[in-house]
Amino acid sequence: MSEQTSFYEIDAKMETLRELLHQASEPTTAQFDAALDLSWIYHDNALEGVVLHFHELKAAVDSRIISDSSLIPMYDEICAHKAAIDLVRTLAARRRIGFDLNTIKLLHQTVTIDSDGKQCYYRKENPLHRMYFHEIVPPEKISYKLRKLVDWVGTQEFKKMHPIRRATAVHHRLITIYPWMKNSGKVARMLMNMLLYRDGYLPVVIHAVERQHYYEVLRDNLDALIRLVLSSLENGIDSATRFLQEEAMGEQSLAADG
Repeated sequence: MSEQTSFYEIDAKMETLRELLHQASEPTTAQFDAALDLSWIYHDNALEGVVLHFHELKAAVDSRIISDSSLIPMYDEICAHKAAIDLVRTLAARRRIGFDLNTIKLLHQTVTIDSDGKQCYYRKENPLHRMYFHEIVPPEKISYKLRKLVDWVGTQEFKKMHPIRRATAVHHRLITIYPWMKNSGKVARMLMNMLLYRDGYLPVVIHAVERQHYYEVLRDNLDALIRLVLSSLENGIDSATRFLQEEAMGEQSLAADG
């Protein structure tokens, strides 16, 4: 199947999902958003080699649960991740999305828990021990490559791409730059999802079972990453569609019984 055909099929499915979201009740959309956030945080951390437990996630992101943060080692990390997801949605909802160095740095600062601030500096070396094994730029070229990325997003070449391709391309370029020792991967995926949200798509949640595949495609070209993103996005849309359809049927059944 060609890439353009895949884009067309995703767009058709997304149109159906948008209509279901528009028709859904407020409690249903709230339940959907909460489930999406839990899935996003869980799988995004799993890609980084961090396995979270359901009670940790719920206690950290659900304001109705009163919990002792000292009993949950990952509490602050999860809260920071949730804050970054909320920021992604806020930025995407703006009429004019600001894609600049400040946006990239703000996302990183929001998702990164670091008391002394050192993790927010660009890396000074090529780490010998890391989970990402694709080629990354030398430290002295990070600032230059980030400026080139921001400039490229403003070009006609970028704007003419299909929204899924251009969002994935930003992900691909940023993770190749790998600006920080910590959370470069998370920020790359958040930028991709910020652009997808702006264009009316669901965020891409790459599942934990795809972790090794994800690392492998990052060592390949952009097209390989796009295929993984399309698969993950389609799975997410299909799951969301089933959930909303089942909820709508349940609400209709309750209304009929009443």
